[in-house]
Amino acid sequence: MATETKSEDSPDLEGWRRPKENLSLAEVHKSIAVPAGGGFWKKMLAFAGPGYLVAVGYMDPGNWATDLAGGSAFGYTLLSVILISNLMAILLQSLCAKLGIVAGRDLAQACRDHYSAPVSFALWVLCEIAICACDLAEVIGSAVALNLLFGLPLLWGVCLTALDVLVVLYLQNKGFRYVEALVIGLISLIGTCFGLELLFSQPALNEVLAGFAPRLEIVQNTEMLYIAIGILGATVMPHNLYLHSSIVQTRNFERTPAGKREAIKYATIDSTVALMLALFINAAILIVSAATFHVRGRHDVADITDAYQLLSPMLGIPIASTLFALALLASGQNSTLTGTLAGQIVMEGFLNIRLKPWLRRLITRGIAIVPAVIITALYGESGTAKLLVLSQVVLSLQLSFAVIPLIAFTGDRQKMGEFANPPWIKALAWITAAIIVSLNVKYLADFSGLSELIYTLIT
Repeated sequence: MATETKSEDSPDLEGWRRPKENLSLAEVHKSIAVPAGGGFWKKMLAFAGPGYLVAVGYMDPGNWATDLAGGSAFGYTLLSVILISNLMAILLQSLCAKLGIVAGRDLAQACRDHYSAPVSFALWVLCEIAICACDLAEVIGSAVALNLLFGLPLLWGVCLTALDVLVVLYLQNKGFRYVEALVIGLISLIGTCFGLELLFSQPALNEVLAGFAPRLEIVQNTEMLYIAIGILGATVMPHNLYLHSSIVQTRNFERTPAGKREAIKYATIDSTVALMLALFINAAILIVSAATFHVRGRHDVADITDAYQLLSPMLGIPIASTLFALALLASGQNSTLTGTLAGQIVMEGFLNIRLKPWLRRLITRGIAIVPAVIITALYGESGTAKLLVLSQVVLSLQLSFAVIPLIAFTGDRQKMGEFANPPWIKALAWITAAIIVSLNVKYLADFSGLSELIYTLIT
């Protein structure tokens, strides 16, 4: 019996300095049953869900501008960048699932265990800044969508987004499956909207397929490389790495080597399928932009509002713009749900303190809404567009501080035992990290408008 308890609550691994102090998302930890028997599909259904919450971060409003710009400026060429970005995301999210399942810790708890208190605190501050920046992007995206759909002033839309805290609290009280169901429903809505947009825009299939093949031209053309770096930089969200390592623990699988191995398999399938759906949506945004704007000589469409205003007139389909804005609203609202969970996870994991979900949500939302309200009131639409860009820059700055610890922990045999990454996974993971970090650094270095942007926002 003693052996069972050890397996359940503190894995028999010497690499962790201390036993776990708290469960990750304790209110829903092991709350979803996994059938002991049954076939593949029965177990797959039990594990399905967390991957879709993670996939939300790969199709949030922060990605839309780069996809639109890439399609309008260069046609289908940058589809290969979206594909490569997605493959990197699949690898990193599988490592997150493995960390949570094997070590019984989310990434924030693992960092707190491994690093000194000052380093852990600094990582928490950086992560909180990134989550607030991400939440800021969702606030602005939702406000823009409300403005496009209903003519609601941007300032009112920004304030109205605060009310989604009520939805989050209601769903959390009913159970984690309800949160997953809402997220999957909204993703389905986004996918349906862009599926119809693809039909309306009638892209050239042979050119679309050719676009998924990498070309040397991408690195030779400075402007194309800049947008490609933006796509890569906006793809892997740092908070997703903390989120996934926690929510996989909502499944009540057997905490034995065989049970963990099975859980890793199903969790990886779940996240891979969900991220392939994210690939479809991101690719669809770029394809629609290319088939609608690029082929008609409009190579300068990078703004969400411009895309909305031009879609219906150019395609001759009145509902096209409405579907675009509806998908944007669903994207923004979906991302706020997962941002709430990520904020709770990093605060509890890094600091070992717990706040009630409603209080944590109000704090995160307030930090995001206050600057959005100020900038919207002072500068209107142009200010919110610049703030959206700045939020992506902040996310890029924080990314390496999440990716590197994740790869290091999952590759450590003392921490992960027999589940430590094999050499080929280690090599792929570190190459992925090097590409992401170096491209984000270059993106920041080449972002000539950063100082002007900051100056505009603070003066």
